[in-house]
Amino acid sequence: MNIIICGAGRVGFSISKQLSAQGHSITVIDQSSEFIKKINDTQDVKGIVGRATYPSVLEKAGAEDADMIIAVTQNDETNMVICQVAYSIFKINKKIARVRGQEFLGTKWSKLYGQSNLPIDVIISPELEVAKSLQRKLEAPGALDSVPFADGKIKVLEINIGKNCPLINTPLSKLTDMYPDLRANILGVIRGEKFEILKKKDKMMIGDKAFVVISASQINTTLSAFGHEEKMAKKILIVGGGNIGFNLAKNLENDSEGIRVKIIEKNKDRAELIANELNNTIVINGDGLDEDVLKEANVEEAETVLSLTNDDEDNIMVSVLAEKKSPNKRTIALVNKQNYSLLQSSLKIDDLVDPRLTTISTILKHVHKGTIETVYTLLDGEYEFIEAEVLETSELITKSIKDSNLPKEIRIGAVVRKKNVIIPKSDFKFEKKDLVVFLSKRDHMEKVESLFRVSALA
Repeated sequence: MNIIICGAGRVGFSISKQLSAQGHSITVIDQSSEFIKKINDTQDVKGIVGRATYPSVLEKAGAEDADMIIAVTQNDETNMVICQVAYSIFKINKKIARVRGQEFLGTKWSKLYGQSNLPIDVIISPELEVAKSLQRKLEAPGALDSVPFADGKIKVLEINIGKNCPLINTPLSKLTDMYPDLRANILGVIRGEKFEILKKKDKMMIGDKAFVVISASQINTTLSAFGHEEKMAKKILIVGGGNIGFNLAKNLENDSEGIRVKIIEKNKDRAELIANELNNTIVINGDGLDEDVLKEANVEEAETVLSLTNDDEDNIMVSVLAEKKSPNKRTIALVNKQNYSLLQSSLKIDDLVDPRLTTISTILKHVHKGTIETVYTLLDGEYEFIEAEVLETSELITKSIKDSNLPKEIRIGAVVRKKNVIIPKSDFKFEKKDLVVFLSKRDHMEKVESLFRVSALA
């Protein structure tokens, strides 16, 4: 596909890198000559310096032949105008815009978007997506992440392999003997800085982050098998009442019973605003790095502390302070700088969350061809977990997994057939309308799209 990306910041840079690697023709527009030079020097894409709202600049970028435009500049209104110009003048089929402002996202104003008004096909709100991601982490204690697929019937769990995991140094082929009732498929691990696909003879090691595909009903059983018996936190402290912290608290109020949430927010006006919007959340106006404020918030009693301010360093320091106050509590910090991940283990922070990766995963699921629905990316998009439907025209029909000529770095995790979740073995045969959740290396996306292809964009 011919894709135009407007904005060469961290998100735009990463998306262009991933889509280019998948064989798409990519053009990136940004006002910063420095950003465009960097992208031209490091990627096989076309970079253009200019304002993406200008028709002449879009024309230069090949808008007349573009299949999709992705607007991820730093300004909401700019992203909206880009989509308007792209449709009104160039009739670009698919238009994706990143929109942060909560005022634009309320259901009350949903009529704003549409071909007759603002022609935006997909709106990405990073703050809302990150809040959802954090909620998933809280609802699956013991897992670093719990990503739903197939309308929640299937989960992909990211699980830390600690010294208490009973599965250490056990070949995967032996796990069925140990846990005959466990319906789970361990597809691979992050070991060091690399992802490794595991075969039946392979073993998990201490320090691995394992990725396990399961039936959603098996979450507790699976985590227990991996040595995780943690209970869902009932006392939660959020430091930072911005859009992420506020939306997380709001989601917890609406979806979770028996949870007590407190928010520390430095800005007085913001603290008053969110206090009026939330019903059961205690809002404290103060600095999350202030010992007295932390004491007022009873940080020692909090079971999970989430540091969600706009400052990476503050988030890390809050997590460190919280861990010092009570070493057994769970700490989660929001960070935008990738190199901070190197400090995670030494600072004893349980989880670092990069909002960029969440945004990228959300965007990618709207890019792929065919019946591909959900995308969850690993290691900056090198690998992806994908959900797709087997169509009548697919070459997979009636073939078993072992006879399907799938590349070795495409691994089938689970299948939903007539509402039933199947953890397939090598002799499993695909049928029409099977919903398949699988792992694929980025380089194989063309093959993936051909297996689940339809003529139009998903």
